[in-house]
Amino acid sequence: MASSMTRLDYKHRLVSRWTHWINFPVLAIMIWSGLLIYWANDIYRAGVGSFTAFHFFPDWVYTFFRLDHGLAEGMSIHFLFMWFFAVNGVLYVLYTLVSGEWREMVPNRHSLRDAIEVTLHDLGLARPLPPQSKYNGAQRFAYSAIIVMGFGSLVTGLAIYKPIQLHWLAAMFGGYPMARFFHFWLMMGFLGFFAVHIAQVVRAGWNNFRSMVAGFELVRDDEKAPNE
Repeated sequence: MASSMTRLDYKHRLVSRWTHWINFPVLAIMIWSGLLIYWANDIYRAGVGSFTAFHFFPDWVYTFFRLDHGLAEGMSIHFLFMWFFAVNGVLYVLYTLVSGEWREMVPNRHSLRDAIEVTLHDLGLARPLPPQSKYNGAQRFAYSAIIVMGFGSLVTGLAIYKPIQLHWLAAMFGGYPMARFFHFWLMMGFLGFFAVHIAQVVRAGWNNFRSMVAGFELVRDDEKAPNE
């Protein structure tokens, strides 16, 4: 029986790795400082009429994470790191466009079927895992969506940061209250992405994590399908 060969496969380029690792703490700080601001007027809830099933967020959440009574601190930090978030995001998008790496990340005609198969496999409902290239279908949808969400967070954030000077931007979202509504739920989307992304990284193992640190991963010749 022929044995498979193991090789080093170059997976993530330097710019992708740097922008990824810069974005992770910056986005975490943005969410934390945003919640310091949101505490002062936490108006969103899940419910019907006067009935509230869940309030975003209960008082114990603010107390446990020490998010209460930090409005001024939250605003100063949030508005400072907003620029790091924006510059890092713009640099990454420009890099993917110039380098052509966007072709590996944007969903194609096979991505929906692949995403369903990958999701069923991850849930333990289907085997085996379909042949994988650099990004599978689920990753293509998720990573493309996160870029759109980042842009949405930036423009809605600017709309509620300067609602008078940028009144035309706030008007595009239906006014200040709606811009704030979209900004909040985009933040919740980032929290959900964080949770799923970290769980998937743990599930994928050290080899996958190392590729985002060093750029390379160890691959057996019979493991990886040719790039699409």
